[in-house]
Amino acid sequence: MPKTSSPPRTTARAAWLIGPALVAGVAYLDPGNVASNMTAGAAYGYLLVWVVVLGNVMAWLIQYLSAKLGIVTGRSLPEVLGDRIRRPWARRAYWLQAELVAMATDIAEVIGGAVALNLLFGIPLLWGGAITGAVSIALLLLQSRRGPKTFEFVVIGLVAIIAIGFTFGVFIAPPEPGAIVGGLVPRFEDTGSVLLAASILGATIMPHAIYAHSALARDRFAPADPGSRTPAPLEQLRGISTTRLLRATKWDVSIAMLIAGTVNLCILLLAAANLAGVDGTDTLEGAYAALQSGIGPAVATLFAVGLLASGLASTSVGAYAGAEIMHGLLRVRIPLLARRLVTLVPALVLLGLGVDPTLALVLSQVVLSFGIPFALIPLVTLTAQRRTLGAHRNRVLTTAAGIAASVFLIALNGVLLVLVITGA
Repeated sequence: MPKTSSPPRTTARAAWLIGPALVAGVAYLDPGNVASNMTAGAAYGYLLVWVVVLGNVMAWLIQYLSAKLGIVTGRSLPEVLGDRIRRPWARRAYWLQAELVAMATDIAEVIGGAVALNLLFGIPLLWGGAITGAVSIALLLLQSRRGPKTFEFVVIGLVAIIAIGFTFGVFIAPPEPGAIVGGLVPRFEDTGSVLLAASILGATIMPHAIYAHSALARDRFAPADPGSRTPAPLEQLRGISTTRLLRATKWDVSIAMLIAGTVNLCILLLAAANLAGVDGTDTLEGAYAALQSGIGPAVATLFAVGLLASGLASTSVGAYAGAEIMHGLLRVRIPLLARRLVTLVPALVLLGLGVDPTLALVLSQVVLSFGIPFALIPLVTLTAQRRTLGAHRNRVLTTAAGIAASVFLIALNGVLLVLVITGA
């Protein structure tokens, strides 16, 4: 289990309690988000602004529920499911789909980092992917040896770089306010817009972020003596009330989702205002070239730097989630390097085969969107149960909102599946 930091005293400031959601929020700023939002803006202008906004609203609820589960139970979602799914074959089947989601996540993150290194330094994509993977291992070692607090500081620093890199261009070449308002009206134009909507949602509401946030909250607020056999409640061992932790977590999630939502929206608006109708902008490389020639090298360079920070930060969080998924569902631990290679190799293979990086990124987000129900439905169910969360279980309206989000996402994925099967 990762090293835990000392619990806060009851007099601790609320700012001390903020952090886990900002780390989990990196999943909402990964290269898959960049590719999906950039492609959506370049291909359909402001049409899918409403998808980004709606996805971020749903993400707030989902990430709060995940953190609440980790705080109240002191266990992650995979750990709880590992106990609740009694049949070994069912538990392994659930792990397999979660593992495939982790692989799809890594494909997006490693490829994004590789593309950024190629744009900035001319490093071949395969070597860029290997470098991105190596840096993620270093960050994971930092997390396991120095504890969650140090890991959070590093990741939050990368988030700041991401935010600057992806929002700077909007101030240099601002979008049209009227067009933004028009994009808030829910609608689709064709099957391609449905595909991109599913891709945006898959990149925004990422299954591995749901698994990871519960574990991050568990680790951050673990008792000072995690091996204690004292039958005291968690909040007594922590030295701080669960209610206060949950109240601080709402702020934590709100800040993280505000940052992620703003950055994602800026990416789409930057493309809609400056890349719509421009040839070659259906790839990250093409978008970089178009930004460089249309707005200037400063904007293009900051875009590439933001993409690099995105790949490095998000692949570390993704690997953390993958390790938690394996531990919680299969109840086994394997060495960090071996676990990292499980999800890193597929991304490197795709890079080595010369698969179009942007296409791989967008399609990986579609795969993620199909993994959402498998994480979201159990999360809403567990957090609504008195036997799981006791007095902190969801209110009726919260559960209703979670069900509505689940139904919407499953319905969109069903439509997408029909379109793919029929070739429409």
